[in-house]
Amino acid sequence: MLRTHEQRKAICTECPMARAADCVGDSTTLLIVRDLLTGPKRYGELEESLRGISSRTLANKLKTLEHNGIVLKHEYKERPPRTAYVLTPKGKGLSQVEKALRAYGKKYL
Repeated sequence: MLRTHEQRKAICTECPMARAADCVGDSTTLLIVRDLLTGPKRYGELEESLRGISSRTLANKLKTLEHNGIVLKHEYKERPPRTAYVLTPKGKGLSQVEKALRAYGKKYL
């Protein structure tokens, strides 16, 4: 049976896996995390690595990740202004997920 958005949301709050999937459950988000696991990246570096993803999508995903406490936007006090994105400890906790997905992809896909 199809469920309403509110019903799906209620179900998802009960299960830790569902909550985690809701937070990082799309390929763009996981690819951003993959890139940031190697260290801080500027927006342009992420954009170059994630070719095929629109600038708007990337900007929205970064804002969502920042809102969820996974990514921190670090602003340097320089001229010209410079910003970089870095994983928080919560974001770095996704490294095992990244490793597991990479291993699965190599083995089965």
